[in-house]
Amino acid sequence: MKEDKEWAPGWDIIDSEFERIYLGQEPEHFGSDMSARAMFGGDQFLDGCSVYTSEKGYKHIVTYGMTTLYADKKAFGGDVNGWGYEMTMKLKEDNTEECMWAIALLSNLARYTYNSQKRFEPMQFVKGSGASLRLETDSKITSIISILDTEAEEKDTIYGKTKFIQFVGIMEEELQKIIGDRSNIELLVQRMKEDNPDMVTDMKREKAYL
Repeated sequence: MKEDKEWAPGWDIIDSEFERIYLGQEPEHFGSDMSARAMFGGDQFLDGCSVYTSEKGYKHIVTYGMTTLYADKKAFGGDVNGWGYEMTMKLKEDNTEECMWAIALLSNLARYTYNSQKRFEPMQFVKGSGASLRLETDSKITSIISILDTEAEEKDTIYGKTKFIQFVGIMEEELQKIIGDRSNIELLVQRMKEDNPDMVTDMKREKAYL
């Protein structure tokens, strides 16, 4: 900390894990406006998101801001790093412009966590309005579930453990069956992985798995 005022060990661990997955790839990074960040009185709780391109045909988004990113003496030696996770999402898209709605979604989820003090865990669901997750489209994907990221692995850091929780878009009929029986989340994930092992959100999906 004394030698490097810009040392960001939490940020570095995210970068190193995604460098392992996407060797040599320079991601597209979208930082939040400094003046809009919560620490300065704004409503943005993420410092930004990076978007990687998988050779398997999807975009992989990861957040920065749910964990302790920068040098912080008080955070050293903890069991979990910040909230304990960063958020991810995988979208079946060819260009990043088509992913901006998902970046906004992750920002809203971060705002919810910080304001409510309720963290996300794997195998939870977030109910939507019944309309497409992406505004002004007629997609059948209306809500999301959470799982451990299928590629990014949990890391031990000087601030504690950092997981990567992946959010996956689901259809309204799938959501209703989950609401009726929470154990259906695990069944849904099992069935989806048979066709889609990386649990990529396809906004054009027509097939229901529950």
